Amino acid sequence: MPYLCGLDEAGRGPLAGPVCAAAVILPDGFPLHLLADSKQLSAAQRAAARVRIREGALAWGIGWAFPAEIDRVNILKASLLAMERAYAHLCARHSARGGEALPPHTAVADGLYAPALPIPCEPRVKADASVPAVMAASILAKTARDALLDLYEALYPGYGYARHKGYPTKAHREAIGRLGPSPIQRMTFRVRGG
Repeated sequence: MPYLCGLDEAGRGPLAGPVCAAAVILPDGFPLHLLADSKQLSAAQRAAARVRIREGALAWGIGWAFPAEIDRVNILKASLLAMERAYAHLCARHSARGGEALPPHTAVADGLYAPALPIPCEPRVKADASVPAVMAASILAKTARDALLDLYEALYPGYGYARHKGYPTKAHREAIGRLGPSPIQRMTFRVRGG
């Protein structure tokens, strides 16, 4: 039976920052009790799971689509592009490690649409809550994006990126109204109430 590559993204809804996707192939016997939809885990649980996934996965990769791309192609296409990049990174990382060829696998992507991959890929709604490899991808995408937004906090002080991660909170909208758009702003997203 072929292995499954799970794909998921984090950051479709924010007003600022990139969308991040991850691709993960888990081995048989991976400790599934560590996994869940990343939104259901605490930051500490996500951090612990991230370490175990990166150490124990057969292969994993991260992909990004940045605000200018999101503005140019729209958030759905950018999310799928980030998934394609995550899968390409998974393949490149595995190849660079000099290991055996990737085991035969298919893919499941969380959501209504599947990215264009060189393997069969099925879209599945709420896969991040039911498919272990997708749960793992959800955790890697969320933790990678959160870490980047923490760095943006230092680069662009005053916006509160470490707190809200670019999501449209009242404080974030007010900061945009007070400071103007930051360099990581998604200019096609509407800012209301700021």
